Amino acid sequence: MDTNKLINKAMEARLNSYSPYSNFQVGAALLTSDSRIYTGCNIESASFSPTNCAERTAVFKAVSEGVRDFSAIAVTGGPRGQFLEYCFPCGVCLQVLSEFTEPDIFLVITAKSPDDFQTFSLSRLLPYGFRLPGRRV
Repeated sequence: MDTNKLINKAMEARLNSYSPYSNFQVGAALLTSDSRIYTGCNIESASFSPTNCAERTAVFKAVSEGVRDFSAIAVTGGPRGQFLEYCFPCGVCLQVLSEFTEPDIFLVITAKSPDDFQTFSLSRLLPYGFRLPGRRV
């Protein structure tokens, strides 16, 4: 896995963020098991409830194209026009990711830059995710 490439793609996706209410831009780059990358950004709504996180945007793009086997996601975020900070997926995004991954193997990379990042297993960030009997995870 080319971690720098994945982080750079997340940083690029962040620039497409539609975040006029929070001014907090987030980008995500989701790596499939066959090395394709799907990107996403956060998309806000004035009524807040329909707002969508960058991570789910990337997952939904991939799933809508028939891809359901993922190995890692890089997430970058920060206030518009300021330095990036470590930006972790929310609980909803972590749960969605767990639907399509093996949580002990899937990697979550949170990055300030391609040279300054942290890597966690999904199971470390979501140790007690909801699981349906008979499901993959």
